[in-house]
Amino acid sequence: MLTEGMYLSDRYEIVGKIGAGGMSDVYKAKDHILGRFVAIKVLKQEYSEDRNFVTKFRTEAQSAAGLEHPNIVNIYDVGSEEGMYFIVMEYVEGITLKTYIEKKGQLSFKESVSIAIQVARGIEAAHNKHIIHRDIKPQNIIISTEGKVKVTDFGIARAASANTISSDVMGSVHYASPEQARNGFVDARSDIYSLGIVMYEMVTGRVPFDGDTTVAVAIQHLQEDMPDPMLYAEDLPISLDKIILKCAQKNVDRRYQTIGELLTDLRKALINPNEDFVVENQTPDTGKTKVISGEELQQIKEKGTGVRAESGESGDDEELMVEDLDEDDDESGMNPKMDKAITVMCIVVAVIIVIVILYLLGSFFGLFRFGKSRDHKNTESEYVSETQSESESESETETEEMVKMINIVGMTEEEAEEALDKIGLSLFVVDMKESEEEDGTILEQEVEKGEEVAKGSTIDVVVAGDSSVTEMVPVPNVLGSSESSAISKLRNNGLSYEKEYEYSSEVAAGNVISQNPSGGSSVKKNTTVKITISQGVKSVKVPKVTGYSEADASSMLSNAGLNVTVDRVYDDSTAEGRVISQSISDGKTVEEGTTVTITVSLGKKTVYYSCSYTLDIPADVTKADIVLQDSDGNVITSWNQQQVDPGTTFNVSKSNITGSSSGKILVTWYRTNDAGETEEVSRDTFSVNFTEQ
Repeated sequence: MLTEGMYLSDRYEIVGKIGAGGMSDVYKAKDHILGRFVAIKVLKQEYSEDRNFVTKFRTEAQSAAGLEHPNIVNIYDVGSEEGMYFIVMEYVEGITLKTYIEKKGQLSFKESVSIAIQVARGIEAAHNKHIIHRDIKPQNIIISTEGKVKVTDFGIARAASANTISSDVMGSVHYASPEQARNGFVDARSDIYSLGIVMYEMVTGRVPFDGDTTVAVAIQHLQEDMPDPMLYAEDLPISLDKIILKCAQKNVDRRYQTIGELLTDLRKALINPNEDFVVENQTPDTGKTKVISGEELQQIKEKGTGVRAESGESGDDEELMVEDLDEDDDESGMNPKMDKAITVMCIVVAVIIVIVILYLLGSFFGLFRFGKSRDHKNTESEYVSETQSESESESETETEEMVKMINIVGMTEEEAEEALDKIGLSLFVVDMKESEEEDGTILEQEVEKGEEVAKGSTIDVVVAGDSSVTEMVPVPNVLGSSESSAISKLRNNGLSYEKEYEYSSEVAAGNVISQNPSGGSSVKKNTTVKITISQGVKSVKVPKVTGYSEADASSMLSNAGLNVTVDRVYDDSTAEGRVISQSISDGKTVEEGTTVTITVSLGKKTVYYSCSYTLDIPADVTKADIVLQDSDGNVITSWNQQQVDPGTTFNVSKSNITGSSSGKILVTWYRTNDAGETEEVSRDTFSVNFTEQ
């Protein structure tokens, strides 16, 4: 079990446990290479010890890792460490659709359609890559804090080798399609059925089928009519009502055939919610209210429906196989009519068996002689043959299509693939063995000739060849390891290596930044693993930029791999726009990305002064010439023959004076004599200090 603070692959720091289920535990972790939070699903110990299960787990996860879509929780990595197998996924902050429905009770029409469209888009992306989810339910749909809807848990999906896949049902019982419930033939339309049930729950706040046991719910999926959503959502527009009913048809041919068809109708429903535009597929509905045989019912009870009962929002669902429910028929939620029909059928079969036994005994002792003994034997044989034929025919209508395996030992891979393709099977090479046969010749086949397998299955084979070439070995995780340690680990696992170097500000010099293939994956022995080793932070020399223009200096520093900031000051000795100084002297070696501050001249600063000086007007003066000069004697301003009132004052005022902080006021006083003429009285000079503005 992982605890807070532990590391996986020397990269993922466990923050805490956020979920638990039947197969795995889910943890929140910090990815210290990319600096982001991730969710890590770790396979439980009991499953980790099952080699076949682990192989399937990793294959399915690697398949799902190829999915990238805004409405899918992306898978980043698949790995193993010290016997633990894990999947690293996108961490989404939010709640499950199940919780959202429980909080709101029933969702509005527009909200339900919007969520359904986003879920359908995610499923469509998977179907386009031949991956079927097989477990669509509200617990596997997350609504992020930003309102984005994402489908998760594609880790249990399986990549389809053709248009359909063999049944290995893993869905939850309340959302499982009829074909999943009876462990039958499953394809992409099963996801459409499950999405229909999810939409039903969104608009009504309840699931259409419920019961005390998984068997009871599974039988309802197989036999019972689904209640119309409008019974529980009176204001539900007819368009969405019809869409849900079409999705949840028991006969797969009456459902939407592709998720794209469903998306088209969902988008149309948003525009015209009250329009009855949904077209029913005109295929005889042999799947609606299907009555299953007693033998098949018993098989469901003994082997399990293959579906899991929900365990809340714990990441995965706790597996509750039906084989654990050895209950009476009444307790299993079975339809009473069905129970009665099975009882009558059993009585009839028992009577027939007794009659046959009596007939055989009578024939043996010569009590019955309606013909030759040979004829009797023929009759018995024909009866058994016909009974078996009818039983097989009935069984075929209930289960997936089966084909008989052929012998492919001795064929080449190409010949075997061609022969299997003709009967709907595919081939996968799991191992090579040294042999006198030509390389590529089939030596062993997993399924023997004559055995029945589901159409669409993959047959594992062993072929002739150099076993050392195809021996699979695990790739060790060397991220963060020193160069010598990484090389040693790779060599010890029978792998070659190729090195390259990069500067890094995050990984210490000499340690591994990245590797390809990634740690935890399985590759052929002697495969070359490419490792990138850190050279540490790149060092650069600071160029001389003093005296250059601001633009040229910034360009020189940026080209050297340095960051630039600018300060601006007035400077009497440096032209405007030129660099006065730099914070790091030229020629000094610093780390790439270091910030250098340059000081740029604003030129000589102009200081402005103002003058305000009060002159007292003598008693006998009527006019004055007033001149304001700077300290160098330059005239700043003047007033000629200024009329003045004797005994008053005159304010000598001037602003925006430049070049001097002091000056003089020169005054020539005049008066008017008795003859009316203007005559000079006297001259004065006053020193003045200017005030800086």
